[in-house]
Amino acid sequence: MIFFRVFIFSILILFPAVTLGQEVSPAVKYAQSITQQELKELLYVYASDYFKGRDTGTKGQRLAADFIRSFYRDRAIEPAEGTEDYYQPVTLFTRRGDTLVSENVVSVIKGDEIPDEYIVVTAHLDHIGVNEKGEIYNGADDDGSGTVAILEIAEAFQQAVKNGDGPKRSIIFLHVTGEEKGLLGSGYYTDKEPLYPLEDTIANLNMDMIGRSDPKRENPDPNYIYLIGSDILSQDLHDISEAVNKEFVSLELDYTYADINDPNRFYYRSDHFHFAKNNIPVIFYFNGTHEDYHQVTDTVDKILYDVLQRRTQLIFHTLWELANREDRIRLKESVE
Repeated sequence: MIFFRVFIFSILILFPAVTLGQEVSPAVKYAQSITQQELKELLYVYASDYFKGRDTGTKGQRLAADFIRSFYRDRAIEPAEGTEDYYQPVTLFTRRGDTLVSENVVSVIKGDEIPDEYIVVTAHLDHIGVNEKGEIYNGADDDGSGTVAILEIAEAFQQAVKNGDGPKRSIIFLHVTGEEKGLLGSGYYTDKEPLYPLEDTIANLNMDMIGRSDPKRENPDPNYIYLIGSDILSQDLHDISEAVNKEFVSLELDYTYADINDPNRFYYRSDHFHFAKNNIPVIFYFNGTHEDYHQVTDTVDKILYDVLQRRTQLIFHTLWELANREDRIRLKESVE
């Protein structure tokens, strides 16, 4: 018995990380709750024919909004202040002069220590509907992938809250409508009815198409993500993104389209732009376009679920650091 006790003591001294589970970073534990299987299960529903392509203002889009709302309700993640049971009603005007009545879906996890500072996480819930042949644009990648990633991230943070590991700052989960009509839902949030003060919004993390691979890349390895905007308004944000990726995920962070003068103009073409124009630092996570972009062939069977998991975990870790670091990230002097 004495020998056995000495042996066990020796093991504890030599291999403390193996036996002392509490030394594992909480962020790692909650990131591991984001799984390929859960992302796949959510996306097979969200990008199904049931939602008829989620065209803004249609019944299918409203059903999609209700699916998102039910997810938050079922997990006791609170509706954002100023919403109507998670819905932010919006009246939108397209460039063609059409008027659309729709809704953003917004939930919140309130910070424990600095609740009046906010990080907004965005993805667009809409797509482009049904064509004249009756074919449905399911938009699995665009932007079903970003939508289900937000849901998994929110669930992971809510589990942290239940375990007493809630974030210091508040996190807003904003599912915007009308992106395909011209970034209308995000523009409504920033320009007409921000539910939380923009001056207290420290960052926006936006994901739009993060489930596929860009066939135009020279490197065929899909374990990458294009980052756009990370260093334009805040060097701190860029450095945090680089550091958490190196420590936890090890994706290739590809800055091919990071220049705001890039001819593709991706910096201006997704919902983060409305935050950036208000001097809120942003990161746009994007896998690039592919042959199924805005085609009826953008379907769930073509999603790379292992890659989607790693990208979602990267965003989770970045959000965790932003929400829990001591100091608010700084704007570059040129925009302060």
